[in-house]
Amino acid sequence: MSHTEAAPGSSLSAPRRTRELAEAADGRVADVLVVGLGATGAGAALDAVARGLDVVAVDAHDLAFGTSRWSSKLIHGGLRYLASAQFDVAHESAVERGVLMTRTAPHLVAAQPFVLPLTPLVSRAQASLAWAGFRAGDMLRLAARTPRQVLPAPRRLSATEARHLAPAVRAAGLRGGLLSWDGKVTDDARLVTALARTAAAHGARVLTRVRVLELTGAGARMRDELTGEEGEIRARAVINATGVWAGGLVDGIRIRPSRGTHLVLRSERLGALPAGLHIPIPGETNRFVLVLPQGDGRVYVGLTDEPVEGGIPDVPEVPETDIGFLLDVLGSVLDAPVARDEVVGAFAGLRPLLDTSGHEGTEGAPARTSDISRRHAVLTSPDGVTTVVGGKLTTYRRMAQDAVDAAAEARGLRAAPSPTAALPLVGAAAPERLRALPAPRRLTRRYGTEAMAVHALAAQDPALAEPVLPGQPVTRAELLWAVLHEGALDESDLLDRRTRIGLVPEDRTQVLATAREVLEQAAAAHP
Repeated sequence: MSHTEAAPGSSLSAPRRTRELAEAADGRVADVLVVGLGATGAGAALDAVARGLDVVAVDAHDLAFGTSRWSSKLIHGGLRYLASAQFDVAHESAVERGVLMTRTAPHLVAAQPFVLPLTPLVSRAQASLAWAGFRAGDMLRLAARTPRQVLPAPRRLSATEARHLAPAVRAAGLRGGLLSWDGKVTDDARLVTALARTAAAHGARVLTRVRVLELTGAGARMRDELTGEEGEIRARAVINATGVWAGGLVDGIRIRPSRGTHLVLRSERLGALPAGLHIPIPGETNRFVLVLPQGDGRVYVGLTDEPVEGGIPDVPEVPETDIGFLLDVLGSVLDAPVARDEVVGAFAGLRPLLDTSGHEGTEGAPARTSDISRRHAVLTSPDGVTTVVGGKLTTYRRMAQDAVDAAAEARGLRAAPSPTAALPLVGAAAPERLRALPAPRRLTRRYGTEAMAVHALAAQDPALAEPVLPGQPVTRAELLWAVLHEGALDESDLLDRRTRIGLVPEDRTQVLATAREVLEQAAAAHP
């Protein structure tokens, strides 16, 4: 690959979409149709095409439009599942975290330190329990064979060390802290984009703005959302990976969504944060509010775990009760509590938890969504549609593998074993190679080996090197790259998913005109 080009065959663009949609709907029969292009759907498309199958993958909106862009950006090692005795889920999470950090996406997933401040609100018994949990989490790392140099050991901190790593924490009564490590993805939507582009590089037809109107075991009736034209995509096997919307396409799938809300703060509000924070939730033994520095002038604070009733919106609303709850917990450890008007943005994602009928909590009450298992489930309908639900971002690859296994078996497809545990995504390289690239470090964390090509765009045209917004590191070159190579078709794709500028409504408004200019520039250069 040239340092000024995208990985061969991986570029997603409007012209490629038009061409491949026509191919997909021309009457030929694909081996696999995947519906939904979040992490699991894009992962399933990659898994299937990497096994030698002919794949079409569609989404009614954009890559990572749903739950996959609303996560905490953490690649969890499964610690919280130990407390509820879900040992298989905990081990699977730790294994998949190691796969991402060491083989498939080391450019996007790296170690993130966290400090649990031992304030007067944390009893010595709670501190001992948390410490035991962090040690158990390190044993999970060992069992998953993730090297120590990838994920350092947890350790106790003095009050001075804790204040150094968490300077915003109130000093009065602070008796120290607990330092732990987990995986963190630079950007969950960028991970999905890398999955989709890697699938495309292997020959999958990855098509956004294609809405499935009716789904059967033999394919789908669909509508091109850009033109309004309807057609049919035929396939030998069909995988429904639409998350919280899965029940709308296949009868008998019952989802119990859980809302996870995050706040967005400006970084200067909390000052320098060399580490994230674990803040215990009062009255809970194994739940924390997390403070997550993003390195882009923003900090996320989350998250909630609340059941959602009624219809499933395309973009979930954030209720004031969630914002108040998170601010209250955050304020319990800070020198100066964060005011409501200092929250510059908020977002919520809906976890697609499988509704296990008859699952009840105490005294016959419905179980809290925080108590429902995060195990994923693969279900095949009577007419042969394979649906994958549950799980979480960390385990998307295993979910995808299991879904392709089930679909191939149900429909009699001959497929090679899954190679995705050792298949690097677009941009992946060993950390030492990434560090040696003559490109800004921020770009290598977002684009990996393709950082050189993004950087070269800016070098060719000084106007493209300019940040699109004061205090935001994203440049015009990154927006142009997203249109030319990452399948961005409109302003929302650029601002809400390829970059995360849109998480702050005020920032989004300021950059909207620039995004339109870049789309026009790309259209003029590549009609």
